[in-house]
Amino acid sequence: VNVYVKVFTNSPFLVCMDLALSQERIIDPNYLWIGPDGRDLQGQEYVNLTETGKLMVMGFRVSMSGAYLCTLSHKVIETSTQEETELVEAYKFMVYAYREADHAYQVSVRFTTTRCRLKTNGLFVEKLNKILNGTISHLTCHITDSSYKCYSIRTPKNGLQYELFVNFLVNPFGPGWEEVCHRIPYDCEDVTNSRVRQAAERIGKFFHQLRDVLKNEFHTVPTIQYVENSFSMTPIDSCRPGFGKNHHTHQNCASCCVVCGPGTYSPNNEVTCRTCTSPGARIYGAKSCY
Repeated sequence: VNVYVKVFTNSPFLVCMDLALSQERIIDPNYLWIGPDGRDLQGQEYVNLTETGKLMVMGFRVSMSGAYLCTLSHKVIETSTQEETELVEAYKFMVYAYREADHAYQVSVRFTTTRCRLKTNGLFVEKLNKILNGTISHLTCHITDSSYKCYSIRTPKNGLQYELFVNFLVNPFGPGWEEVCHRIPYDCEDVTNSRVRQAAERIGKFFHQLRDVLKNEFHTVPTIQYVENSFSMTPIDSCRPGFGKNHHTHQNCASCCVVCGPGTYSPNNEVTCRTCTSPGARIYGAKSCY
């Protein structure tokens, strides 16, 4: 059974029996839980082990990932002869640490311009970035990877015209984001994701208002105009180093950033764990093969 535990939280209770056995009377049950490091979990400070064999791992960390093995021994008594037989059942749980993916938003928007070879095109995009950064800076988010290209486009109605294709990323890791995470270290992703979602909504509102401003408040036609309905926004996920997504291995947590398993690693904010080309990274959550 695969179990996924968000880092720094408590795991659900792992039950040392199957569904069929849970419906029966069990005589003299005895439970033995072994952790990923091969040690008996009885008496360990970071576990809650009940009399009925249920195990909770508390304050789950990356290093706690791995196989948790439970052995249940119990007696079966033959009614007619009162003969006792001891049975042993074994259960294996693969427990993985995970984090929420970090969200960013890829934004695309278009503007008409009078010509492509204009210095004012680049100045306009710079000014746009400054305005947008000012709009979202209080959310500790900022604009990154800003770029634009200019194309000549022939349209059936307007003939030849020129358009700026502007792209940028709404990034949650703007100046000051670390301070927010120091205050709330365990749910850092929840906080940054909430803030970047608010930032993306503000930028969407900005372009909606920009259309109305250019349409209603400019008495003369401005050199650069917003192309109506050209605004689009796509969420982009990334994982912290040592984590990645795997839709095949972790189908029940496909949207999660799951800890990289032994033999794999992730050195950056990509969404996949890489495979080591030579033996290495024998731990969970490796950021390199060595």
